[in-house]
Amino acid sequence: MKQISIIILSVVFALTAFAIKGNTAPAQPIDSTIFKVHLDNKEYQVWLDIDFYNNNIIVPKQEVFGPVPGYLGAVRDTRKWIISDAIVKGRSAQLTIINDYGSEDLKARLTLNADSTYTFEQMSGSTIKIVVDNKWLKLPKKLIFTRKK
Repeated sequence: MKQISIIILSVVFALTAFAIKGNTAPAQPIDSTIFKVHLDNKEYQVWLDIDFYNNNIIVPKQEVFGPVPGYLGAVRDTRKWIISDAIVKGRSAQLTIINDYGSEDLKARLTLNADSTYTFEQMSGSTIKIVVDNKWLKLPKKLIFTRKK
């Protein structure tokens, strides 16, 4: 009798596990090109070089940081804002960004829009600043970027 109970429980467990696995939706394939790109904002003359999948971007003249998910650079400023962490969730990524001195940091979100542009939003922490004509310029909390052609 004990053997029959064990066999019945094993069969019920196996069928339950099979039914649960059969009811799950197949995983959506990850588009590994959404966040592996060079993006530009022509108005503020800034760009993003990113690869949130391999985290293998080397910041020019900042090799000491090693490979990172990406960085923000500016045409008129040699300083860089380094993306130290990027968590991709669908068409959006949550970012942790630091300046190249490590004295300022912020949280941001980068989202792929329906029109193939990207919205960069500074959520909390420091404000990104660049030097323009020997003066600090605070970038807006929200910027639109396009893929470099």
